[in-house]
Amino acid sequence: MSEDEQRPINDSRAYELVKSLRVSFNSGKTRSYAWRAFQLKGIIRMMDEKEEEIMNALHADLSKPRLESFVHEISLAKSTCSLALKELQQWMKPEKVSSILTAFPSSAEILPEPLGVVLIISAWNYPFLLAIDPVIGAIAAGNSVVLKPSEIAPSTSALFARLLPKYIDNSCIKVVEGTVPETTALLEHKWDKILYTGNAKVGRIIMAAAAKHLTPIVLELGGKCPVVVDSNVDLKVASKRIVVGKWGSNNGQACIAPDYIITTKSFAPQLVDALKISLKSFYGENPMQSEDLSRIVNSNHFARIIRLLDDEKISGKIIHGGERDEKLLKIAPTLLLDVPDDSLIMQEEIFGPLLPIVTVDNIEESIDLINSKPKPLSAYLFTKNKKLEEKFVRAVSAGGLLINDTIMHFANPNLPFGGVGESGIGAYHGKFSFDAFSHRKAVLHRSFGGEVSARYPPYTAQKQKFLRALLSGDIIGVILAIIGFPRS
Repeated sequence: MSEDEQRPINDSRAYELVKSLRVSFNSGKTRSYAWRAFQLKGIIRMMDEKEEEIMNALHADLSKPRLESFVHEISLAKSTCSLALKELQQWMKPEKVSSILTAFPSSAEILPEPLGVVLIISAWNYPFLLAIDPVIGAIAAGNSVVLKPSEIAPSTSALFARLLPKYIDNSCIKVVEGTVPETTALLEHKWDKILYTGNAKVGRIIMAAAAKHLTPIVLELGGKCPVVVDSNVDLKVASKRIVVGKWGSNNGQACIAPDYIITTKSFAPQLVDALKISLKSFYGENPMQSEDLSRIVNSNHFARIIRLLDDEKISGKIIHGGERDEKLLKIAPTLLLDVPDDSLIMQEEIFGPLLPIVTVDNIEESIDLINSKPKPLSAYLFTKNKKLEEKFVRAVSAGGLLINDTIMHFANPNLPFGGVGESGIGAYHGKFSFDAFSHRKAVLHRSFGGEVSARYPPYTAQKQKFLRALLSGDIIGVILAIIGFPRS
C-alpha cells in the first residue's frame, strides 16, 4: 500500500477514491467472469496462506477461541467463496422468460449486471466474516468495492488493509480504515449500493446519507432475538443448543445470539437447572478462567453491559453468574429469572453474556409477547409440538426462524440472511449476495418482422376491434377482426 493510500480519508480523498473506482468500473474490467473468478481465488488463497494471522488478529480483538475463529469466521468465508466460484457462471447467465403475443415475434430475458461502485461497512463482532462475506458477493456480481472494516476490531481492520491488496485487484477493490470521520467522509459521496452491518442507531444515519443520493442499501441491524422453550422438548439437547448459541457465539456478542428466553412458569425451574448443567459442562466451575469464552470487546461495551446488569429493576433476579472483571473485560455467563419488561435488559439489545428468562402462564402467550416488540433478526422455538411449530412459523415475523436450534441458519448459504422492520433491510449470503449487488436488467429482443398496422395511427374502428381482441387474449376475435367480419 502506498503512503498516499495510508493517509486518513477526508472528503477530498474520499471523492478521489470513488472517482478512481468509477473509472476502473467504467473500463469494463470487473464485468468479465475471468476477473471475478481471479479475485475470488485470491481471497481463498489469502485465507489458506494467512489463516494463522487471521486467527491472531481475531484473538487480539476479542480473545476469540481458535476453534470459533475457524468454524464461525474462516471456514464460513471459505464456503461462501467456494460456492460463488462454483456457481458464478450460472449466476451470470441471462434468465430466459416468456415473451408476449403483442410483441410476436420476440424473446425476453433478465440480465444480471453489476451495480457499479459499492460501499461495505462491516461490524466488529465477527470482524473477518462480516467484512469478507459481502465483499465476496459484491465481487462475484462484478462491482468495484470499498471495504470499511470496524475500528472497534483494530487488529482485523489492519489485517485487511495489509493483506487484501496483495491478493486482489487493488485498482477495483479498496480497504479504508478509520473511525467516524472517515466513515462520514465516505458517506458524503454517491455509491451504487451500501451494505452496513451494525446497530439501528447508526443504520438510521447510513439510511439518511444514502437517501441524499437515492442509493439503495442493505442494513443488517440485529435486535432482541427471542428463544421460546416449550415443556415438550428434549431438555438436555435444547439446553446445550441454547448455551452454545448464546455464549459460544462470541460470548453473546452476536446479532443472532439468543437475547432472552420465554418459557412457562411451571417449566422454568427445569430449564434453569438444565442450562446451569450445560454451562458448567462447557465452561467449568469458574467460567471467568475459561479459554473458550471471548472477552467483551472493549471498556465501553463492558460498561454498557454492566449498566444493564446493575439496573435496580432486576435486583435479586440473577440466578447464575454475574461475576465481572473490568481489568480483563470479562463477564461470566449470567442467567436472570422473571425480569420485568420495563427493565433496561428487556428494552435494549444485550449483545453480551446476559440471558434473561421471561415466564408466561401458557406457551402460546410467547407469540403475542414477541409480536408486541420490534421484529427481531432471528427467533427460535424449541418444541416437539407440531401445531405450536406451525403457529410460530406462521405468526412470528422475524428476519429468520429456526426450530429446535439456534444460530445454525446463518451457516446455510441457500437461505437469505437479513432482517425485517427494525432488524434490517434486504438480505445477503450465497446467491442472495450476488443478487444484492446486481441489477436485474430487463431485455426484450425483436426482429424487423411481425409488423402490425393496428399498432399505428390512425386508430380506425377495425384496428380498435383487433387490438381489444388481441390484448384480451381473444384469439377468435383477433382472427375475425383480421378478416373483417363482425363477431355475432
